Amino acid sequence: MMVNKVYFIGAGPGDPEMLTLAGARALSHCGVVFAATPYEQTFAEHLAGKQVLVPFDYYFDELLERIDGFLNESDVAFLIPGDLTFYSPFQGLVDALGERCEVIPGVGTANAASARLKRTLDLPGVCKSAVIVSPRTLGDRPGDPTLADFARPGTTLLIYMNNMPLSDLVAELRGGYGSDVGIALIHRLGLPGEEIVEGLLSDIEGKVGERDFFNLSAKTKRPALTLVIVGESLIAHEDGTWWDHRREHIWRYRDNE
Repeated sequence: MMVNKVYFIGAGPGDPEMLTLAGARALSHCGVVFAATPYEQTFAEHLAGKQVLVPFDYYFDELLERIDGFLNESDVAFLIPGDLTFYSPFQGLVDALGERCEVIPGVGTANAASARLKRTLDLPGVCKSAVIVSPRTLGDRPGDPTLADFARPGTTLLIYMNNMPLSDLVAELRGGYGSDVGIALIHRLGLPGEEIVEGLLSDIEGKVGERDFFNLSAKTKRPALTLVIVGESLIAHEDGTWWDHRREHIWRYRDNE
């Protein structure tokens, strides 16, 4: 007997062009899809003929009850904003459903943003690491690290769900980096209204102006769809030195050596 399943499908920033083949295949045979706004619009072609619901309209137990009812009729899908990997609210559902669900990875927002900027974020000789953080989850308890603790030379920061005014964010980043580095605000990546502002910590406020990229003046507390990337890798120029170094010491085939 075929048992219906719940598929948690990584939908990346919300651009259906970034849906993986595995994700598209699973989505095609699900009769009910839970999708966050505005995915019901961007994925409209994939959702034709399906019942589409917003998962955040339900409390947890209420949502599980609805899923149980739908599974009697068909497979169920969740289009996950970004990916299950980082800051996802869906882990509790995955744990509750257990073997009745499957998680399908997608092109995550960090990957899509890096590609849009045409930048490698942990660039040899420039940045040793790329760190994903969110001001919403930093400094909650005494002794917890703050954003400035991660903003170190040689580190690229990917800042999700920023809830600080841009001036405060820049001040904290400059205090950590101790110098002027590149910064990019990627707003509504892959969605209608996409906008990318690139600059330096010294000039990004002037380039952004009065635009409320972080949804700070809105009545809702819902995080804005703006990813911040900051670090030396955004403005570094790669001249091929590391390529030749790898070619000589790593890639080159050595017969009988």
